[in-house]
Amino acid sequence: MFCYLALLPVLALFLYVRIIPIGFGFLLSFYKWNLISPRRPFIGMDNYLELLGDENFQLALKNTTIYSLSVVLLSTAIALPLAVFLSRKSKLSPFYQTIYFLPVITPMVPMSIAWKWMYDYNYGILNYVLSLLHIPSVPWLTDPDTAIWALVIMGVWKVLGYNMVLFLVGIRNIPTEYLEAAGLDGASDWQRFWRITLPLLKPILLYVLVTSTINAYNVFTQVYVMTLGSQSAPGQAVRMLVFDIYTNGFQFFRMGYASAEAVILTLIVLGLTVIQFTLAREDKPKEG
Repeated sequence: MFCYLALLPVLALFLYVRIIPIGFGFLLSFYKWNLISPRRPFIGMDNYLELLGDENFQLALKNTTIYSLSVVLLSTAIALPLAVFLSRKSKLSPFYQTIYFLPVITPMVPMSIAWKWMYDYNYGILNYVLSLLHIPSVPWLTDPDTAIWALVIMGVWKVLGYNMVLFLVGIRNIPTEYLEAAGLDGASDWQRFWRITLPLLKPILLYVLVTSTINAYNVFTQVYVMTLGSQSAPGQAVRMLVFDIYTNGFQFFRMGYASAEAVILTLIVLGLTVIQFTLAREDKPKEG
């Protein structure tokens, strides 16, 4: 009883700032509301039906999916071997861990501004390096074909250190007796990683995939900072779901329509999470 009473204020706060707004947003998706008028006429599923033919929504969904899959897969594929390498005893290992983790704790807005200047077509350091190699400058944020990949590179750089530290903690918690026994049996480094390290890392791998997917689908800050202004991509080449929700809700004051988009985004993330947990459960060895 004491534990429940102690948790009650936290649960009440969570209910107020999380659960109630989610429920209100779900209900609001069935209404037409401009954020100012006290009238909110009920329109049923009209907002959801309109989404099916909305080209902006379809573009945002496509861009967000490409961005999310790229960031999740690349950050995981790079972070895991880095963690394996840094798990070996070395005097420089803490230094490298600090370097890789610094982007994680750095605020997103100043980092987005810094990357925007790095991507600048005329003055950016990336194009300066390319000029030294006699390679033509790349319009990183002004070409629709490269703008989304510029965001992917920045996204991988931002989350790489976090995933690496999680994998590193998991690797260091694996009993050394398992690896030593496999070494005595003649197993190579690759066989020990594939047969021992990776299977024991599956719970952390699942956590990394789930959290990375949720964060990637909710990308907004770097899109808003890096793709607006004179250095932005033409049209809506990097339109993302959360940015589309923000535009409809707080620029065009279509709160009901924006709420419907938010519900769809929630269902997509929830569905992907369920799929990941299901696949992880099916990979477990059957007893008996």
